[in-house]
Amino acid sequence: MDKKNTTIGVLLLLVAFGSLYFTSPRPQPVPAPAAAPAATAPASPAATPVEGQPAGSTVAPTVIAPAPVPSNTSFAALVADNADATVTTLANDFVEIRLTDFGGAIRDVAFKKYADTLGSPDPFVFNRLHAAPILALGEFPGLDHTTRFSLVSATATEVVYRAVFENRIEVTRRYSLRAPGDASGDPYRIRHETTFRNLTAETIALPRASVGLGTTSLINGNDTGQYLNLATYDGEDSHIIDRGDLQGGGFFSGVGIGNSADLPQIDRPGRIVWAAVKNQFFASIFTPDQPGVGVIVRRVELPPLPGSTYTSIGITGAARLELPALPANGTSSFAGELYVGPKEYTRLDQFSQREDLIMQFNAGMGKIFLSGIVAPTLNKLMKWTNDFVHNWGVAIILMTILLKVVSLPFTLAASKSAKRMQKLSPLMQAVREKYKDNPQKMNQATMELFKEHKVNPAGGCIPILITIPLFIGFFTMLQGTAELRFQSFLWAHDLSAPDTVARIFGLPLNIMPLLMGVTMFFQMKITPAPSVDNMQAKIFKFMPFFFTAICYNFSCALALYSTINGLFTIGQQLMVNKYTKDDPVPTPLGVPSGTGKSGKKLKNVTPPKKK
Repeated sequence: MDKKNTTIGVLLLLVAFGSLYFTSPRPQPVPAPAAAPAATAPASPAATPVEGQPAGSTVAPTVIAPAPVPSNTSFAALVADNADATVTTLANDFVEIRLTDFGGAIRDVAFKKYADTLGSPDPFVFNRLHAAPILALGEFPGLDHTTRFSLVSATATEVVYRAVFENRIEVTRRYSLRAPGDASGDPYRIRHETTFRNLTAETIALPRASVGLGTTSLINGNDTGQYLNLATYDGEDSHIIDRGDLQGGGFFSGVGIGNSADLPQIDRPGRIVWAAVKNQFFASIFTPDQPGVGVIVRRVELPPLPGSTYTSIGITGAARLELPALPANGTSSFAGELYVGPKEYTRLDQFSQREDLIMQFNAGMGKIFLSGIVAPTLNKLMKWTNDFVHNWGVAIILMTILLKVVSLPFTLAASKSAKRMQKLSPLMQAVREKYKDNPQKMNQATMELFKEHKVNPAGGCIPILITIPLFIGFFTMLQGTAELRFQSFLWAHDLSAPDTVARIFGLPLNIMPLLMGVTMFFQMKITPAPSVDNMQAKIFKFMPFFFTAICYNFSCALALYSTINGLFTIGQQLMVNKYTKDDPVPTPLGVPSGTGKSGKKLKNVTPPKKK
């Protein structure tokens, strides 16, 4: 039983750390994109009702065919995109939204509270390099991001654009930003409405349009791309299309298994309450008033990141919307809320359509470890603590101590159980030797030992079951929390990145993970080993080195949490060892009393002699 529980504990640890690498959903099979999308006009145009006509009468609508979707976008195309555009700005204390008359859409958004790079006075700009402006119409020939709109009006809080398509359709695009100081809504959200007005006396069937979400890419060289994806919400569950889903190759591609070539795009139908493109710390989320009918995501080739010679691959996405047929001289429209800003959970949690799910707390194996519950709680706790102490590093330390205090009763009970198990191990070894040829009697005798000495064989697993959800939840929360970006603590300049202080032969020297490894080593040294199995003992001795290697390039914030957690655990274990050192040791002559289910006493159970 002891060996079984120890093995289960080790496996849980390995599964937990393996989940850190596989928290993103796996690629799902998708149909190959068609060469050109089919028109989305009504299946039977002659049956389309028209306002103002007698009941039952119909008029065949004029059909506008959709434009084909480009399969890929290169950097050369990006830099040549609309160089002579006229830019109009909406701004408040948090954002500067720059709109372009090409497409009558949002060219890019600057975040005034977030620096572009460490120490830079320039703000981070979302959609700086892009395949198309945010909210630009796609798959709509003559009204996409290559069409020049006229600026109708521009105030401090609203910009209106207008264009006329083939002298038949007037398109008006309106953008409204809350005024500076207005606390009625979120400063990163903008209201958008597009209205189509039929200038003719005949019905016009509009194509299914796509509305651009923006283009996003890796933040820096430490960004692994785990959160670089397109996310959607259908009203019940969130869904992810990772950048890796577009990537071909793979381990088995050389033998004909899997995709050997990159996918230029993924077109996925389905109900869309909101759709977003995002990276590690920032996101663009469009929540239409009426749900969309699908999304499309494409690869975008970008210039190499600083210090790299490899092309950076980003993604661009769009939400698909059904546009109703335009009645003669009539109008139709679509509208929605656009959030372009940082991935701050406490901010996104205030929205009504579960936009907070872009944090991806519950992705992959996070569901098993309840990260969808643990991570938001830890995020709020860390935010509240920082509001009090005004230092994110101190907030992490105080939060770690608080978590240890809350779990103290459970871990103390488990530590005492492990101490008793250690003292019982000679008798357990004796039982194994005596009944090595009879597993049934061995298990029976072992259970009688536990019962006789009031030892819970599962007690040692409790700390693991408590620690793993906290660790996974904390890891998940820290990786995408924008507030930690460029926050310094001690020698670390950025809590959201490794605390590299130097490079030795090109390899980074990260101090905090090494301190974490040292605390884990001493923790293992003073913690009673409940097992006498030599292999398990070697595994436990190896665990600090394994953990250090796994966590070496994780964020400094995670290593700081683990180090403080280890120091607290060391102090706790020293106290347990001190106050349990005088507990009576089980008699070496065996179990003095107790019987098995057969009613026979367990006799002559003596520990093996030491060699």
